[in-house]
Amino acid sequence: MKLVTYRKNNQVCLGTMIEDKVVDISNLHKDMNDLIKDGDLAIIEEYAKLQSNKAIKIENIELLSPITSPIRNIICIGWNYLKHFEERYQQHIELSDKPTVFTKATTTVAGPYRELVYSDEYTKMFDYEAELAVVIGREGKGISEEEALDYIFGYMCANDLSARDIQQQHGGQWFMGKSIDESCPLGPWLVTKDEIEDIQNLDITCKVNGEVVQKSNTSAMIFPVATIISELSMAMTLLPGDIILTGTPSGIGVKRKPQLLLGEGDVVEVEIENIGSIKNTIRIKKELRVRG
Repeated sequence: MKLVTYRKNNQVCLGTMIEDKVVDISNLHKDMNDLIKDGDLAIIEEYAKLQSNKAIKIENIELLSPITSPIRNIICIGWNYLKHFEERYQQHIELSDKPTVFTKATTTVAGPYRELVYSDEYTKMFDYEAELAVVIGREGKGISEEEALDYIFGYMCANDLSARDIQQQHGGQWFMGKSIDESCPLGPWLVTKDEIEDIQNLDITCKVNGEVVQKSNTSAMIFPVATIISELSMAMTLLPGDIILTGTPSGIGVKRKPQLLLGEGDVVEVEIENIGSIKNTIRIKKELRVRG
C-alpha cells in the first residue's frame, strides 16, 4: 500500500494510491501519525475499494511529505556505506562497530517535489545525500535484530540535505548543519513494509540536473536496517511514527573533484527501487527565510 499526504483546494488530506490515482481516506484518520499508530491497513484497503470511483488524478493534487509533523527529531545514521565513510572529513576517526547516530530537527521535513529555499549567507556548501527512510510502526524497547523488521511500518525516499561548512563549525556536532528548514524532503509516499520483499537489496540513486552522482544498493549498508533498529532501541523506546534515515552512499558533492555543491536552479532527484522518487529544485534567498 502507498499512503500519501496531499493538499487539494488548500486543504491537507490523507490518501492511499490506487494505481496512479489517490483515494481520500481523511475520514478514517486525522493524519499519517494517527494512521501509523492505529496500524489497521485492512480497513483502509476496504474503504479505498468502496471509494475508488471518487479517486483523484495525482496530477491534480500537491503531494506533501507523507509525515508532515514528525513526532520528534528525525533519527539519522551516519557513515553507513563504507565508501562514504572513506569520504569523511575526520580521517583520524576509525570505523566503529556501532552505528553513528545524529538527528535532524522536525522542521527539516519537506514535500517530495517542493522548491527548497536556503540562504547562501548562512551556508556556501549545501550538499545532497540520498537515503532510505524507515518508519517505525509500533512501540519497542530492547528489540532483537531477529524481530526488528516486525517493528517497521514502511519506507520512504529521503534527501538528507546538509550544510557542509556549518557541520564543521560546532565542535564536530552535525546538528546545525543538518537542521536547516526544509532540508529533508520525504516521499513521494509511504510504502508499507509488505510491499518490499527485501529491504537490503534495493538500488538507491541520486541525480543532480540529470547526472547520476550517487549509485549503490542497500545491500552495501555496513549496519543493515534490523541492526539499526535493534541498536537504537537499546537506548531509547522507539515510537510509532519515528523516522530513521539509514545513511547515504558515496559521491557527495563536497568530495567530488571538482566539488558539486547545490545552487540556484539545481534539480536533485533521489530514487529507490520499488519505493519511488523525489525531485526538488533548489532556490536561494540572500536573507534567512522567515516562517509564518
